[in-house]
Amino acid sequence: MSGSASLGTSQPAAASAPTPLVARARFHWRSWIRKIFTSREGQLFLFLAVLIGVFSGLAVVCFRVAIEWVQFVLLGSSMSPGPLRVVLVPTIAGLFVAVLAIRVFPRTQGSGVNQTKAAVYVSNGYVPFDTVIGKFITCALAIGSGQSLGPEDPSLQMGAGIASAMGRSLKLSQSRIRLIVPVGAAAGLAAAFNAPIAAVLFVIEEVIGTWSAGVLGAIILAAVSSVVTMRWFLGPEPLFRVPPVRIDHPAEFLGFAVLGVAGGAASLLFSKWLQYARPRILALPRWTHYFLPSAAGLAIGVIGIWMPQVMGAGYAVMDQALHAQFTWKLLLVLAVLKIVATGFSFLSGTPGGMFAPTLFIGAMLGGGIGAIEHHFFPSLTVSVGTFALVGMGTMFGGFLRVPITSIFMVIEVSGNYTVALPVMVSSLIAYLISRQYQKIALFDMLTRQNGLILPSVEERREQTAMMVEDAMQLDNVVIVQPDERIADVLARTAQAKQANLLLRAGVGDWRLLDREEIERQMSELASNRTIAEVQSKGPLPLLFPDESLEEALRWVSDWPVIPVVSRSDLGRLAGILTLQGVLRAVQKAAVD
Repeated sequence: MSGSASLGTSQPAAASAPTPLVARARFHWRSWIRKIFTSREGQLFLFLAVLIGVFSGLAVVCFRVAIEWVQFVLLGSSMSPGPLRVVLVPTIAGLFVAVLAIRVFPRTQGSGVNQTKAAVYVSNGYVPFDTVIGKFITCALAIGSGQSLGPEDPSLQMGAGIASAMGRSLKLSQSRIRLIVPVGAAAGLAAAFNAPIAAVLFVIEEVIGTWSAGVLGAIILAAVSSVVTMRWFLGPEPLFRVPPVRIDHPAEFLGFAVLGVAGGAASLLFSKWLQYARPRILALPRWTHYFLPSAAGLAIGVIGIWMPQVMGAGYAVMDQALHAQFTWKLLLVLAVLKIVATGFSFLSGTPGGMFAPTLFIGAMLGGGIGAIEHHFFPSLTVSVGTFALVGMGTMFGGFLRVPITSIFMVIEVSGNYTVALPVMVSSLIAYLISRQYQKIALFDMLTRQNGLILPSVEERREQTAMMVEDAMQLDNVVIVQPDERIADVLARTAQAKQANLLLRAGVGDWRLLDREEIERQMSELASNRTIAEVQSKGPLPLLFPDESLEEALRWVSDWPVIPVVSRSDLGRLAGILTLQGVLRAVQKAAVD
C-alpha cells in the first residue's frame, strides 16, 4: 500500500487524479447529447427514436441468441430429448426462474404488454433498467428450458425499458419520456417479429390508442431501425417460410369463415380459462408462488414426453405446419395441448409472452381445419399451409383482440397480399365472436385483475364520437338581417325575449346581438334606424354539424353562442351550440 502511495506522489501527472480517458469520454458524450436534446427536444426526438431502435434491435438479437443457447445447453440439439431430461429441465429451471422473478427482479412477471402500458399511464414513462436485465435473464431461462411462452412480449418491454433509460439519462422532459416508452416498445416488438408494420399497429392499437403525427413518426423510425439492425446480424429471412398462397374460387372463402368460427371458439376457451383461474392463483399464499413455475414446468415436461412440440415458442413446429407435415388429428391435438401448456406457464407467473403461443395455436387449428376440409372437399385449391397461415392471424385477432394488427402481421410474415382477404374474413369473425361473449379484452382483464384500471383502447374503439349535431340546438335562435329596422326586430322577437339574436352580416360572417343594446338604441335613436348600426359581438367562429364535439369545446368557453352552418353554404344556419347544449348532450349520452 505504501509503495503504491509513494509511486503516486512521485508522478506529477497523477497528483491531480485526472478522470480516466474512457470515463472522461463518456462524460463528455453524455453532456453533449444531453445539451442538444434539452435545447432542441422537439426537433431531435426522431433522431433519438432511431437510436432507440438500434439499441432495441441489438438487445433482441442477443435475446434470441440467449434463448437458443439456453435451449441447446439444457435440452440439447435433438428435436426429441430423452423423457427424463424433458421432465427435469423445466421443473428445475422453474425454481430458479421463480426465485429470480420474485426476489431479484419483481417487475419481470407477466408478458410485458400490461407493464409497458402501466408505465405510460401510471409511472409517467418510468421503466427501471433492471427490468430489462431481469426480463432478459428470466425469459431466456424460462423459454429456453421449455416453458410454453414466447419472446415477443418481453422484447416489447425490454425496448420500452431501453427507451425509458435513454430518456432519463438525457434529462428529457416528463412528457417526452412518457411518449418515448411506446417508441421503444414498437422497436422491441418489431425486431422480435421481423415485422415493423405489425409492431407499429400493435403499439398504437393496444398501448397508446392515438395516431398523433409526432408519436407515429417516432414509432415508425424506431421500428424500422430496429428491424434493420436485427437483419444486419440475423439476416433478412422472415420469421416463417411461407408456401405460395393460391385462392381460385370465391366459394373457398366459406372454409375461412369456418376457421373464423373455430378460432373465435378457441379464443373464448383460452381467455375464459385465464379469467377464471388467474384470480384464484393470485389468491394463493405467497410462499406457493415460488413453486408454481416449477409445477408448470413439470406439467409441461410430462406433456412433452409424448408431444415435445408444445415446449418453448414453437417456431420450428409452426414452420412444419405451414408445409403440411402433420395430420389433421395431430394438428388439433397440438392446438389443444398448447392451450393447456401455455395456460400452465402463464398462470404460474413465469415471465414470458403470449404472442408466439397464440400464433402456434392458430397455425395448428388452421392447419387442422384446412386438412379436414381437404378430406371432404378434395377439389379445394387452397393449401393446408394457407389455412395454417390464416389461422395464425385468426387466433391473434380473436384472442389478443387486435384485428388490424393481425391482418398486417400475416401480410408481413407471408409477403403476399393475396392472403389479406381470407385473413380479414376469418379474423373478423373470430374477433366478433370473442367480442360478443368476452366483454373485456385479454390485456384489460389482466390489468384489472392486478388492481389497475388502465384506458381500454378497445372500449375507445367501440365508442361513437359525439358530433356537433348531437349537441346543437335548432330552436331558441332568431336570425336578423343588417338592413332590418330596429323597431321591426323588437316587434318580431317580442314573444322570444330569451332567444339568441344572430346577425347575418355577410357570407360566413355571423355576429351576436345584445337585446338590451337594441332596446337602448331604440330608446335613444329613431325607430327607423337599421340593425347594422347596432354594436355586435363578432365575427363568431363557425362550426359544422359533422365536426367533432371534442374539437368544438375549445370555442365554447370563449363564446356563449356559436353558429353551426352548412359546409356548402356558410350563410345557412343549421343551429347553434351553447355550453348548456353540450352538457345536456353529454349527460344524455352517459345515460344511454
